[in-house]
Amino acid sequence: METVIHPLKPLETPDARVLVLGTMPSPKSRAQHFYYAHPQNRFWRVMAQVLGETLPADTAGKAQMLCRHRIALWDVLYSCEITGASDASIRNPVPNPIETLLARTQVHSVFTTGKTAYRLYEKLVYPKTQLHAVALPSPSPANCRVPFAQLVEAYRAVAQATSQ
Repeated sequence: METVIHPLKPLETPDARVLVLGTMPSPKSRAQHFYYAHPQNRFWRVMAQVLGETLPADTAGKAQMLCRHRIALWDVLYSCEITGASDASIRNPVPNPIETLLARTQVHSVFTTGKTAYRLYEKLVYPKTQLHAVALPSPSPANCRVPFAQLVEAYRAVAQATSQ
């Protein structure tokens, strides 16, 4: 188990209307300095499908895709003790200052990419934001029991919330 401090800035624009939160970047994401960088993680493929876009080839294109659709991306945790990428191993979680992101954007809807992110958000962040999150299924390769089509259907709520 190692103590990890979140190394990535949030992806955001002032006109963002939706915030998608993971738990903590995986070792692969930390190494590549970008969200959902593991090649088997389905997040970017799902979001491209939901947003009606071709999957961007690079990190800049992926960031631009979300920003074009007024979607911000960050993680619930600023730091924690964790083994690898196992959310189940998280100890001593400290939240990111998500309320500051909400104050500088137009975010009105928060979604989490999994149940652990949802539980941590509701416990540690909701008391500060008073904005409940909606839990989506994790796009992680560890959650392979959820088929791609089912992920796409669940994540359509993100795209729908951008137009509200």
